[in-house]
Amino acid sequence: MEIKSLCTIPNDVVMKLYHKYWIIITLFISLPSFGFEGNDKSNKKEKPLVVFVTGDHEYSGENTLPIVAQELEKAYNIRAVVLKSSPNQNSEKNIPGLEILKEADLAVFYLRWRQLPADQLAMIEDYLKTGKPVMGFRTSTHAFNFPKGHTDERWNAFGEFALNAPPGWGGAHKHTHYGHESSTDVYLAPGQAKHPVLTGVNPSFHVRSWLYHVLPNYPKESSQVLLMGKAVDPNRAAVDNPIAWTGTNGYGARIFMTTMGHPEDFRVESFQRLVINAIHWELGLKVPKKWKGVMDIQVPYRGMVK
Repeated sequence: MEIKSLCTIPNDVVMKLYHKYWIIITLFISLPSFGFEGNDKSNKKEKPLVVFVTGDHEYSGENTLPIVAQELEKAYNIRAVVLKSSPNQNSEKNIPGLEILKEADLAVFYLRWRQLPADQLAMIEDYLKTGKPVMGFRTSTHAFNFPKGHTDERWNAFGEFALNAPPGWGGAHKHTHYGHESSTDVYLAPGQAKHPVLTGVNPSFHVRSWLYHVLPNYPKESSQVLLMGKAVDPNRAAVDNPIAWTGTNGYGARIFMTTMGHPEDFRVESFQRLVINAIHWELGLKVPKKWKGVMDIQVPYRGMVK
């Protein structure tokens, strides 16, 4: 077979070949790179950011949640920032650093009876208005406690508009508990065994938290109760109450709320799994089937300390 040199090919054919392969080469080098780390950093998805906002007089959320945050960073590829009341847990009027909520993918609140200034409330409200997910622990049902007639009194209902919980302590809805000497047996709500937030959570377990009474009006109708609680040694006649729920709040955001949160609860493996699962679920991530192991959370109950 005779092989012709390029010089023997007519000029018009050469030009056609030149243009054909020039186009192919140009397209090849112009295509974005896929699947090669380092070629295009903009294609790498940033880790989600969870911001914990803490400030309660009694339950040491500012000590338990940093351990959870550290575990998220170390074991679950999730960034975490913990904000604390300043200068201490009893400081009701200052939580520095709330600006970071602008970057948050999930805001987690463990608050009790705060009276934050208007500029700090505005940063929380700006986050809520984005419709991004919200998570709350225990006393976040009564996160704020402004005097009657105060400009920001509406924030006393934070539990309701952010977490589908009662709008503050006591009041017309009789939000209360069954005594500090009691504790709670936790069990699955009917039909919820396959909910992703309950992956690996025992169908029944015990926590030190004394049961909060939220019925009959809460959680709100846009909620799905996952866990129920039965008061153990209550100080009066008790009824079983929802103790953890998901739902959609008034801003259209996905929420998870639990009225558990006593520091001794954080030692219970099923409670730890519930929290880690809920964070993943709220972020829209797949709940990890493989448990990374129990966190060592040995924070004592502080109670009310001046």
